Amino acid sequence: MPDYYIGLISGTSMDGIDAALVQFGDSSVAIAHAQTHPYPAELRDQLFAATRQPESCTVDTIGMLDHWTGECFRDAALGLLGAADVSPAQVRAIGSHGQTLRHRPDADRPFTLQIGNPAIIAKGTGIDCIADFRSADIALGGQGAPLVPLFHEWLFAAPDTDRCVLNIGGIANVTLLPSGGAGISGFDTGPGNSLLDAWTRQHRDAPYDDCGQWAASGNVDESVLEGMLADPYFAKAPPKSTGFEYFNEVWLQSHVPAKLEAADVQSTLCELTAASVSGAISSSAQGARDVLVCGGGVHNIELMSRLGARLPQQRLASTTEYGLDPDWIEACAFAWLAMRTLNHEAGNAPGVTGASRATVLGAIHQAG
Repeated sequence: MPDYYIGLISGTSMDGIDAALVQFGDSSVAIAHAQTHPYPAELRDQLFAATRQPESCTVDTIGMLDHWTGECFRDAALGLLGAADVSPAQVRAIGSHGQTLRHRPDADRPFTLQIGNPAIIAKGTGIDCIADFRSADIALGGQGAPLVPLFHEWLFAAPDTDRCVLNIGGIANVTLLPSGGAGISGFDTGPGNSLLDAWTRQHRDAPYDDCGQWAASGNVDESVLEGMLADPYFAKAPPKSTGFEYFNEVWLQSHVPAKLEAADVQSTLCELTAASVSGAISSSAQGARDVLVCGGGVHNIELMSRLGARLPQQRLASTTEYGLDPDWIEACAFAWLAMRTLNHEAGNAPGVTGASRATVLGAIHQAG
């Protein structure tokens, strides 16, 4: 049997597709090759418009974006194979998260929508593609997110140590891994990089605040921070998940007075992420001395420093120290979920998502 898997995902930054070619051991991941495939600028602009202005996003627009994004995911997989010099016949399956356009798990009729036509990926690569991982969990009353905690447990759980895995992507989420296999939990804590990136794009014409240097140059406005932290989401009990549908530029503008200096806003947003994440860990994972950090936020030196100051009893370390590059955790996770699907094994954790039971996730799109 082929023993490689490919994981594909694009997050809320929408700057490109993270692609990882991996092999799995009993409780280990070996990355043969990983790279990011950038979106064309025009596609990224249209994806941003579709997600930030959903009222003007037509069915025709969604269909076009689904096809175009699927082509990019296909090309990301093909580019990965070429760079690794691995043939499609050596890959058992592709796990594609796709690109989220909308996530509404708390709507009267809950739904989540990821695009990136998986049939185009399967037919274009000659590899079976598993996609649409979130819908089955939502059908069972779950949030459909976060889905990576089960992978965190498989890879990082320790028999005699409580651990917490912190993923700082556009949205930050935590996975709580009690020792002895007592049952995992986890949830989205709120904004990770998304508001920081949005403010940087608006005022610095840059995709992100490199190492948090701009945030470090400003001052935290405590009254603005207090108002942000008063948002009901932070006090809401898990299970819970969120996204750019909620924490977006409109939310930001509703909390920021016009007179506040742009650098001070950035510093306050950095403190918002640090405060909401540390508050979640302190209240839910007090016994976890090890906090394993992954996602783009691990490279934000200022943010990591503020997290360390707010979590003096915990040891924060990149997942690199535990055997996996923090930039590729989620791509590896969706490759792993594809393997679970093919093996008829559950891919959700009801203790995390709130689903009524564990279930196999994803739909298989055959290459043949």
